[in-house]
Amino acid sequence: MLSVLIIDDEEDIRNILKYSLEKEGYMVYEASNGKDGLAQANQVKPDLIVLDVMMPDMDGIEVCENIRRSSENNDVIICMLTARNEDYSQIAGLEAGADDYVSKPIKPKVFVSKINALLRRKGLTNFIGKAKKGIFVNRDKYIIEKDGEDIQLPRKEFELLALLASKPNYVFEREVILDTVWGKEIIVGDRTIDVHIRKLREKIGARHIITVKGIGYKFEE
Repeated sequence: MLSVLIIDDEEDIRNILKYSLEKEGYMVYEASNGKDGLAQANQVKPDLIVLDVMMPDMDGIEVCENIRRSSENNDVIICMLTARNEDYSQIAGLEAGADDYVSKPIKPKVFVSKINALLRRKGLTNFIGKAKKGIFVNRDKYIIEKDGEDIQLPRKEFELLALLASKPNYVFEREVILDTVWGKEIIVGDRTIDVHIRKLREKIGARHIITVKGIGYKFEE
């Protein structure tokens, strides 16, 4: 199970983020200040740290710099929390070694999509699904295996299947699929997902990808 450490002095924000991440199956740790956050990071060695910029005593920039100087945690993924349109904090965070940032006020679905994308970018997400009928999504090799044969998919089809197969029987909403696979910076038509789903069904079998009307799609083993 992948682990996330949340370092933020606001308890309400920690609770919201923790709830959202635990729903996705992450092990979540939390700290209310920078000093405790550094101690937690050394103790639990999380896969990703969510770090607020504005904290008393030791702010997020200093915490980030300390983590990057540490031989134990300098390769951990760091996602900063910044105020909306606060360019200085965002730039300072990235220059201190952060991998990305999320602006407040935080939208839980967008936040989780960002965390998933960051982990996937580093090759740490468990985006591997295995079905009873011989379908295997190999994220490391970027191939699909079906009944012992390799299937080469275009990148977006692969990303879509990998996302769905990462949590069998879980319904992914269309908005989450678009944000995770295509990203918010790219504008695509509403039918884009449907076209890719149709192509996937043709290649791996229709019974594995189920439409949940009005919501999204899920992968069934």
